[in-house]
Amino acid sequence: MKKVNRRTFFSTTLKATAAASLPVTFSSNSPTEDIKSKFNLFEGKPGAIDTNINLFEWPFRKLKYGDTGDLLAKLNKHRVEKAWAGSFEALFHKDINGVNDRLAKECKQNGKGMLIPFGTVNLAWPDWEEDLRRCDEVYKMPGVRIYPTYQTFDPSHPDFEKLVAQVAKRNMILQIVGDMDDSRNHHPIVLTRPADMNPLVDIIKKYPKVKIQMLYWTHKITGDLLERFIKETNVVFDTSRIESSGAVGRLIEGNPWNGKKGIPLAAERILFGSHMPYFPVEASFLKLMESPLTLEQANGVLYGNANSFMNASL
Repeated sequence: MKKVNRRTFFSTTLKATAAASLPVTFSSNSPTEDIKSKFNLFEGKPGAIDTNINLFEWPFRKLKYGDTGDLLAKLNKHRVEKAWAGSFEALFHKDINGVNDRLAKECKQNGKGMLIPFGTVNLAWPDWEEDLRRCDEVYKMPGVRIYPTYQTFDPSHPDFEKLVAQVAKRNMILQIVGDMDDSRNHHPIVLTRPADMNPLVDIIKKYPKVKIQMLYWTHKITGDLLERFIKETNVVFDTSRIESSGAVGRLIEGNPWNGKKGIPLAAERILFGSHMPYFPVEASFLKLMESPLTLEQANGVLYGNANSFMNASL
């Protein structure tokens, strides 16, 4: 299958990214529209679906695109047409329903039909099942995003399997964040805990229809564990922290720069994710431009895979 060079990828797949910022007309959602009832969350000309952004204030420093309006303008400039949004507030706030309520309102009131809210639950605190119910039934969110290193639980928590089971029963998406940033950037009073992802594989195997995506995962899932995830589960992965030249393509080919070789990851299981506004969105586009992808693979990573994954959860 013919590979794509930078010029072809740039002109036919991204259309207009950093060098040619063409305006985009978004497909707006009605303020009262039930997100989960919408069959096709990506409409119009090919652009990108960003499966990993966060809204509101990062607690450790001021981010250039921390304001929702500025963030949307930046994503719009680079033809991101839909973005799955979590909340930085989920990391430390104890009022989880308040976090989810503000996220839902921000996406509805200021998201311009572009933002898809992903609320959160915290297994370390009581009533997480009620928070999950509200995400599904009240806020009509297609999924939830959890941050184990900050929320003080990991897949070894007694209720983790119950969370996976309930997410599967509700036909929602579960996004699991491996890391948010380099812990050396934290204030010294803040110590994030390690999160062991090894128990997750055996849990997922009990619920083969559950929809799980790993975000910023490359420091937590490597070597033998990555091989198990690839061979034994249907988990999908974002691109936000897949580093080094051509790394996305090499991961698809089973020839990564680091780690075990000969274990290819199907291109259909890779979803575009930028980790905006913490990381610049341009970095994620450049990762694809540096990788030897076919047009079909590039379009899948940019929007097709996310669209299929989302629709499968509706």
